Amino acid sequence: MTYSKKYQDLKVELKGNVLLVKLNNPDQRNAVTMDMIASLEDVFHSAAFDTQVRVVILTGEGSAFCAGGDLNAMENRTGMFEGEPSKLRSKYINGIQRIPRLLEAFPKPIIGMINGPAIGAGCDLSCMCDIRTGHSKSRFGETFAKLGLVPGDGGPYFLTRVLGYAKSMELYLTGDIIDGEEAKNIGLLNHLYADDKLEEETLKLAQKIASNAPVAVEMTKQALKSSRLSDLHSHLDLMATYQGIAQRTTDHFEGVRAFKEKRNPDFKGE
Repeated sequence: MTYSKKYQDLKVELKGNVLLVKLNNPDQRNAVTMDMIASLEDVFHSAAFDTQVRVVILTGEGSAFCAGGDLNAMENRTGMFEGEPSKLRSKYINGIQRIPRLLEAFPKPIIGMINGPAIGAGCDLSCMCDIRTGHSKSRFGETFAKLGLVPGDGGPYFLTRVLGYAKSMELYLTGDIIDGEEAKNIGLLNHLYADDKLEEETLKLAQKIASNAPVAVEMTKQALKSSRLSDLHSHLDLMATYQGIAQRTTDHFEGVRAFKEKRNPDFKGE
């Protein structure tokens, strides 16, 4: 598949087995737009079935990751924020809430490379990724309450699974903005890299994941997601099924041979 086409409010580049996806609305600090949502759906739907793509890195163009919603549109009641309550409810369901549904269903690992402020819906978007990396300029803030709003994009579902109930509650109720170092300390960032090494080190992490057996990686991701919602017996049943599949893949036998021969495996995703 090709990712060379021009996407609205999105930049896409394939680097080997890693797909780099950049939110591209820098004049508004990558605030979410309907065009951006449609572009994300196009790209992620293609990447889900593209065997060359094994990992996705999601980041922002310019100095911000994502500023969330457009404050001018909020104030002027235009675009995504136009209409009365019943219409706004429909706009959320058919608008920004398409993003968490899209990313939650995506089968491959997503790394959020937080290159700057991730505020409001941008912070929530970062938590929809499986892993997050950042640097000293990374910022996180759940600032909805400061604007008299609630996280209509479903952020609490994701933040509580990353940080737990108490810390998530504190961030949402205070609206405090935290820096990269604090984010790393509380577990919001997996890795805090030097400012000039963020993309290089994040790509190394992505390539490390991409070098593993793709079928096993995808099923392991789904296993962890399933474990958040299922009871032990249901989870064990799922894992028995997944292991039955994994143990008959070509990649499994290649992994065993490579281990015995003390070489790097050559996984094909089969």
